[in-house]
Amino acid sequence: MADRREFLKQSGALALGGLLASNFKAFGSIIPPAKQALGVQLFTLFNVMDEDVPGSLKKIAGIGYKEIESAFSKLGGFYGLKPKEFAALIKDNGMGWKSHHVIGTPFKMPKDFKPPVGADGKPLTIPPMRNLKDNKQELIDEVAEGGVPYMVCAAINIENGEEIKKSTEILNQTGELCKKAGITFAYHNHEGEFKNIDGIVPYDMFLSQVSPDLLKMELDLCWATKAGVDPVELFKKNPGRFHLWHVKDIDKEMKNLQPVGSGVIDFKRIFDNAKTSGMVHCFVEHDMPADPYASLTTSYANLTKMLG
Repeated sequence: MADRREFLKQSGALALGGLLASNFKAFGSIIPPAKQALGVQLFTLFNVMDEDVPGSLKKIAGIGYKEIESAFSKLGGFYGLKPKEFAALIKDNGMGWKSHHVIGTPFKMPKDFKPPVGADGKPLTIPPMRNLKDNKQELIDEVAEGGVPYMVCAAINIENGEEIKKSTEILNQTGELCKKAGITFAYHNHEGEFKNIDGIVPYDMFLSQVSPDLLKMELDLCWATKAGVDPVELFKKNPGRFHLWHVKDIDKEMKNLQPVGSGVIDFKRIFDNAKTSGMVHCFVEHDMPADPYASLTTSYANLTKMLG
């Protein structure tokens, strides 16, 4: 199982992802939409998205999804496009671009990293991953240019107490700049934010030390559950703070990700508390699935059944 934080750490997986492609099927039937507009986090399609950006968005829309959250692309920019170009492509497919993921601190290549080679035998080149520590205003300006209402920090350094404090300051600074730009800033968790690190629980630190006016949360329901945290209890303790959700499922051993509704997470109970959480948008995500379109189709069918 590979989550985004592990993916960012293992740069070999990042580069190798460009070499992997799934054989996907075309789905003929469109499932009726749920009352809650369902979105897709495009990291789900990391291994196939860049091969055919227009075709990928068309397939997502064909399944029935209405909203998009973008992420890092091997093509650079927004899947090889300028912000307004990508926004237009999403709109042409009848969907809305609601959120974009960025990383909080610089990504470092491991010392023993060896770039994989492409079909031509030459090393693959990957655009640099800009981050909020060094490029916050540039990233905010691009999100604003695309008309995207939310910008989300997808991961930030939390390996020790000092890093957690520095990362909290980066989140504060970014929240201030996003507020000036008319963008809502949010933080996306993995499992590690709920662990005690040098006497600090990073998630508690971010919630308490960054004003709700500057930072909302994008709760990954799966990683929170895997960490032993009840999303509903978190909503009750911090009502209105969780504008965004990541909806993914996991097996009973808490090891392998599954399409939504195929694992053990009680999504019906969680969605029943959406109002308390303050949820505005929710995005289905499945990190590195064997067949992303099949996974997204199963997730959509199960969610519409649950929420219908």
